[in-house]
Amino acid sequence: MEIFEPPVEQTAKEWWESKRRKYNLGLVIAGALAFICYVIVGANFIMPYDNDFEITLFTIFFQGIGYLVVIGIANLFYKLGYWTDTKFNTDNSFTFRLRLYNTGYWFSLCFPFLIPGLLLLQYFIEFKK
Repeated sequence: MEIFEPPVEQTAKEWWESKRRKYNLGLVIAGALAFICYVIVGANFIMPYDNDFEITLFTIFFQGIGYLVVIGIANLFYKLGYWTDTKFNTDNSFTFRLRLYNTGYWFSLCFPFLIPGLLLLQYFIEFKK
């Protein structure tokens, strides 16, 4: 978490654009870690019970392309953060802006882990009756 004040001459748009690289790097790292979790959950919990679960080069490539599309959609939501900042941050509060950014950032980084989490939930519901 950042605790410093931004330069006075930095506009809201410049501030949000300066954070985009960190946001996208976080999405890439979270996606890779979520895929590793997906493989671990799938190989250890689902594969012994479901012969249709497989991880091949094709599925890795297909999921990678799909995740790039998801990163593009996430960047549209990132623009929504800037829009929210300009509409609701009427006094140009740095604290508001930083909290808004951090909320969106951490939500976006946790979102890819829904897939391995749901896969693990499927294991407990379907296979561990």
